[in-house]
Amino acid sequence: MKNKFIIILIASLFLFGCVGVASKGIFGTGVSVALDPRSVGTQVDDSIMQKNLAARVLILDKKYLLSIKTKVLDGRIFLTGKVDNPEEKLKLTKLAWETDGARSVKNDVKIKEEFNFQQSAKDILITSQLRSAMIFNKNIKATNYQIDTYKKKIYVYGIALSFDEKKEVIKEAKEILDVEDVIASILLVDNLRIQKD
Repeated sequence: MKNKFIIILIASLFLFGCVGVASKGIFGTGVSVALDPRSVGTQVDDSIMQKNLAARVLILDKKYLLSIKTKVLDGRIFLTGKVDNPEEKLKLTKLAWETDGARSVKNDVKIKEEFNFQQSAKDILITSQLRSAMIFNKNIKATNYQIDTYKKKIYVYGIALSFDEKKEVIKEAKEILDVEDVIASILLVDNLRIQKD
């Protein structure tokens, strides 16, 4: 009886150990398949997209190896890190949108620079004014856009449901007081590779 108990205990420890190893992500992400709400197929697709995007970011500039991090969840791309100027941030956003299977892009990349409170406050005010104008404009789906303002230049990223909506967003941005330039990276929903059914 004692021997049976010891054999069962050893066998169960061995089996639980195997389950732990087998449940790791296919590409070594360390996420347990059993606990991840995504299907295994989605996890594989996300992992392939993430590796593809990371390689393309590295090809764009080797300095991004340490400064930019990418994450893909269910086709949604998240970018974090730091760049030297807004143009680099815009390039990274475009690169992410061009990734096969991208459903959305959230760019939280920060711009390196000495902090200037007055300039920063002005930029935050411009961003909030445009965000409010877009929310109150019934022709714009404001949740589809991300807005960044840097030295009185507005950078708008997102997806427009129509060409008219895209024009309306740019028009609203240009009407904000003190804005020097509007740089728009707005895709039309008809041009997306993967569309929501």
